[in-house]
Amino acid sequence: MTRPDRYVISCGLAIALITAMAVTPVQSAQTVQQKVDSLFVIASSGEIIYKDLVQPAIDSISAMGVDAVAPLIDKLNTNSARERVTINNIFKKIGRPAVPLLIEALRRPDDLAVQRVCSNLGDIRDSSAVAPLLQVSDHPSWQVRENAVDALGKIGDRQAGSTVLAAMSDSVGQVRKAAVVAAGRLDLQDGIAQLVHGLGDSFYGARMSAGEVLVTMDTALVVTTLSDSIDSDNELVGDLACRVLGKFGTDLATDVLFAQTHSADPDRRAHAAVALIMGDPHDHCGYWQQVLDRETDRLTKLKILSAISSVENVQ
Repeated sequence: MTRPDRYVISCGLAIALITAMAVTPVQSAQTVQQKVDSLFVIASSGEIIYKDLVQPAIDSISAMGVDAVAPLIDKLNTNSARERVTINNIFKKIGRPAVPLLIEALRRPDDLAVQRVCSNLGDIRDSSAVAPLLQVSDHPSWQVRENAVDALGKIGDRQAGSTVLAAMSDSVGQVRKAAVVAAGRLDLQDGIAQLVHGLGDSFYGARMSAGEVLVTMDTALVVTTLSDSIDSDNELVGDLACRVLGKFGTDLATDVLFAQTHSADPDRRAHAAVALIMGDPHDHCGYWQQVLDRETDRLTKLKILSAISSVENVQ
């Protein structure tokens, strides 16, 4: 018997096994556990020989519905990324029926399992999980807080708004970033001032995310708030404010950026000039040459010339 023949036979036997293990009307918890365990070995396998069997195994576990949820929750503290992703994919396929048991699992003492339950609830996106997620949003574990806030943003229910805004002041940067992203998903316009303040966050991920989210918010309100905050004592706020204003390119944004090109700080002048060029790529305001002629710092001048060259090449 050739090797390909052996492979075909082994795959056939595995498929037959998966089919034979399909859910039956009445089955004990022990039987369910055994079926899930056996199928999960294949569903989460990275072996080449099982590559055509992974999806059928995932589908078979998913078809078991709510019966498969508890055994899978018990596997959530796995150290295997492949197993974690597999569990998440199965929960998403099961969908809403999995939510009650996942909510119950939020009370488990295992922080790792709880943070992953939060993530799974966020991916299922059922609104019945909002209240339980709010209850763990101040969990002692920052990873749980991060995943809870992220899940609330994915579900998209605005009753989580105040909790998300509060999380933007969390002591841990990753939680603040999750809150910023969630604020964008929830379209929390009343959080614009906090998002602008977040441009000065000490955590890179949080402040860059704040800039990305602000671009999606109400243009007039964001530009006005940025204009009022651009001279903040926190230099990061002003520098990133320039970048965001450049993405809007409105008349007020352009005027604010031009004013910043008069700053005594060459780094601020560079941020403002580059953003000005990106926001007005055809130089309708006629500011480019004025800024370039006035600039005395060599490095800043090179940045301005580079920005002009970049815009002209795109055109």
